[in-house]
Amino acid sequence: MLFDTHVHLNADQYEDDVDEVIQRAIDTGVTNMVVVGFDSKTIPKAIELAEKYEFIYAAVGWHPVDAIDFKEEHLLWLKELTEHPKVVALGEMGLDYHWDKSPKDVQKEVFRKQIQLAKELKMPIIIHNRNADEDIVDILEEENAREVGGIMHCFGGDLEIGKRCLEMNFHISFGGPLTFKNAKLPKDVAKEIPLERLLIETDAPYLAPHPYRGKRNEPAYVKLVAEKLAELKGVSYEEISYITNKNAKELFGI
Repeated sequence: MLFDTHVHLNADQYEDDVDEVIQRAIDTGVTNMVVVGFDSKTIPKAIELAEKYEFIYAAVGWHPVDAIDFKEEHLLWLKELTEHPKVVALGEMGLDYHWDKSPKDVQKEVFRKQIQLAKELKMPIIIHNRNADEDIVDILEEENAREVGGIMHCFGGDLEIGKRCLEMNFHISFGGPLTFKNAKLPKDVAKEIPLERLLIETDAPYLAPHPYRGKRNEPAYVKLVAEKLAELKGVSYEEISYITNKNAKELFGI
């Protein structure tokens, strides 16, 4: 019962074989996925996949890298899309200080607007964070995001940041980097996160776990994340699968 809480089957990398990729996930034990849309191209594809497959759900949001392109009509569009029965979260949203396409102040404004929309709609949010730990958590606290909670997607922060997120009603999600041999920080943090707040994901087609690092990722590989998490927590693979599946369903209201 594996739940991949963050996958981009709407990416161009799956244009030729998305159905085969989904079948491999099913064969591996993946019972649910959330396909995350993050711009005007990927959002309709996410909903299309959710409509086609009963066990696939969608999240809709605006990526911080593209915040410069965000207009008020996009916010209204996101609000309309949340009425779709298969849309279970807003996101991904957040801050990305790695790429310089969108100025930081613009990213922050778009981030705040989406948090405020989520609070209005009472929907959980999915947070993208790259090189912006302090600013992300500060904004979540200032906007009182604890009202809706959500997911710190592909968490890479330290334990102090993780604890602040837990205090705000967020779940901590780990992906492929948890399996990397040199990834000491996420392993140390994962050991300290309570089982009832853990989630797993692939972020496919990105961040493939070991031994597929550097290759195209796919949702079937979420099993490798679950196995590593079970090892770190000192519990069985079956228990991690059950708990993370239960956590996801409760969070998304599935």
